[in-house]
Amino acid sequence: MAPPVATARTPTFATPAEAGRARRGANAAAAARGFTLVELMVALAIAAMAIAVVPPALQKLREGMAYRDTVRSVVTGLRAARERALVEGRETRFYVDLAGRRYGPDPQALRALPEPLQMHVIVAGIEMSEASGQRLAAIRFLPQGGATGGSVDVLRPGAGGVRITVDWLSAAVSQTPLPS
Repeated sequence: MAPPVATARTPTFATPAEAGRARRGANAAAAARGFTLVELMVALAIAAMAIAVVPPALQKLREGMAYRDTVRSVVTGLRAARERALVEGRETRFYVDLAGRRYGPDPQALRALPEPLQMHVIVAGIEMSEASGQRLAAIRFLPQGGATGGSVDVLRPGAGGVRITVDWLSAAVSQTPLPS
């Protein structure tokens, strides 16, 4: 007679999919209930606080970027006018239209000053003109390397600014921070 053969099944999981099904079956009751009202209220409160805080922060970031861009373009424009005077051997001017809130080395294509910023200019009296609704100030660069000199202040409301100075003897362009 042959000895009896016994077989036993041990729980094993052949694939990760079978293991996931077994776990989901145990937690099905807990997962079916969803979110509570308190959890939804907390999530909405956090979202409301984020919406209230983000726009002012973005506005300050935008104003800071406009300020830095303006300072950079004024310094670049002044240095380009100086370089043009030396290379081309003729007088070149950098203009600031105070009434129109514009500036640049070409009077026909002046760049607009962003709205929250202000500009103050100190130039020689001969370089200031008021014609056709413009209060146009200019810093003139000479082909020999000098300039009429002056300064352009770019100011932020309530946060100081920078003074960009053109030396009359060497026409060097430099900048110094202004206190708020």
